[in-house]
Amino acid sequence: MKELFLSKALQQISVILTLQDRNPHSPTFGCFDRNYWHYKIIDFPSGMAQEFVYPLALAYHAKVEGNIFYKQEGLRQWIEAGILYAAASGHTNGACDDYFPFECAGGAAAFSLLACMESYSLMGFDNQPMLDFFAKRADWLAGHHESGRLSNHQALIVLCLERAGSILATDKWDEEKQQRLDKLLSWQSEEGWFYEYEGCDTGYLTLTLGCLAQYYDCRPDDLVRDSIERGVNFVSEFVHSDGSFGGEYTSRNTYNYFPHGFELIGRWMPSALTINDRFLTGLQGDLGPAYGDDHIIGHHTWSYLLAWKSFIDERPEKLSPPKGRTWFKEAGLLIDRTNGSELYIALNKGGVFKLFDGNRLICSDTQFSFKVKQGEKVRNAVAHLAGAYQVEVEENKIVIRGEFGWAKQKQMTTFNLIVLRLIMYCGGRLFPDLVRKLLQKVLITGKKNAPLKFVRTFHKDESGWIVEDVVNAPWANIVEGGLGGHQTSIYVVMSRTFQDGQLQPWKDYSHEISQLKDDQVFELKRTF
Repeated sequence: MKELFLSKALQQISVILTLQDRNPHSPTFGCFDRNYWHYKIIDFPSGMAQEFVYPLALAYHAKVEGNIFYKQEGLRQWIEAGILYAAASGHTNGACDDYFPFECAGGAAAFSLLACMESYSLMGFDNQPMLDFFAKRADWLAGHHESGRLSNHQALIVLCLERAGSILATDKWDEEKQQRLDKLLSWQSEEGWFYEYEGCDTGYLTLTLGCLAQYYDCRPDDLVRDSIERGVNFVSEFVHSDGSFGGEYTSRNTYNYFPHGFELIGRWMPSALTINDRFLTGLQGDLGPAYGDDHIIGHHTWSYLLAWKSFIDERPEKLSPPKGRTWFKEAGLLIDRTNGSELYIALNKGGVFKLFDGNRLICSDTQFSFKVKQGEKVRNAVAHLAGAYQVEVEENKIVIRGEFGWAKQKQMTTFNLIVLRLIMYCGGRLFPDLVRKLLQKVLITGKKNAPLKFVRTFHKDESGWIVEDVVNAPWANIVEGGLGGHQTSIYVVMSRTFQDGQLQPWKDYSHEISQLKDDQVFELKRTF
């Protein structure tokens, strides 16, 4: 089973190399942003893309039959070029951009710095400009505090500062590192999860735990160990019965799964290995999500390679989660395992759910979505945005009541892009985090209520589950309405990826809705 991690990762190496400018005489030699150096459709390179040196370095050292990249001198040169381009393309203060000029993106800086430092160590480079770059970027990360609670970024920065101190033989970042670690641990719920913007995302949690596991390997700490153990116990509840993981019921709608941390943790907490074993069952059945786009292909590739490299051959007995009900009240997530079924409900997202019968997904539901006419405009009202809903939980009945919210569907236009460029070049570069905070508010956080209300009720009996929906809306203004299994309405880099469970069709109820008057309600009853 461990070879699955390796084979899935090695399939991506040729794609990553296609993304890189490998021409030594090119001014962008080493750049992995193909949109910038090849297609020339953007005006700056994404600093995040230089993270791709890390999977290349791991593939270079993977001595297995069939690995054409093992100890290839050409690959070594391209890894070196990638690190040097990361150094050359960053800002003078050590920061780098990701989505717009002068953004100074903390996540991109941390991901790429960690990748470059780990690759430097793996390849045995001896290069002073690279070391100078590591010091400069570590200085910037140590003093940078981005808006929003993104625990995975904090964990990455803690690990970056630890690695930088080790490579450069200095303790200059120890104080900042400890402060960030303390902040990160304060963001952990008693339930075991860490905040990602407005709540719990199981996918990003696996990355946070992976970074903490790597940090703990370097610097054992009882508080960190306790934090990791609580996080692992939480994650263990969310590998679905078919081996899939995550989805639209979490705060950031991701199918992320970073396995490397569980192998490291498994050395002293064997139950962590069973999480990977259950995930591998799904990966064997091709239930892993598709993360092969130009921007995010590197993250899981290096994590899979690390998991293969650190894989523990002696595995504990594969245990299934306990039967019955588990309710994580702070996370707003409820799991009910009864009579062979598994139901995952996001109580804080209007009752979005996934339902499994044995090891088969039978329904993924991301709540109702309506197109609503307002004057000359048509807007999208959805019932799956994170918010404060009225919730009643009984033994055989769960009720969620609340209001729809307006979907966040802001697109970039030519005018918007020009304005953003002007802002960043004329003064925004001095306040990049303020610009980022405003964009987060527009694209990600917060919910503005729409004039539609719903009640979703789950009934459990001996034969299965009954889901009843009642929607009250100004029907004269409703243009279309339906129900899907993978709809999301906020911007998250790692969301909206394809996974086999999304193949269920969209249910269009526009005809039924068109027959309703404003004093009537739309009702739907489904039995599983």
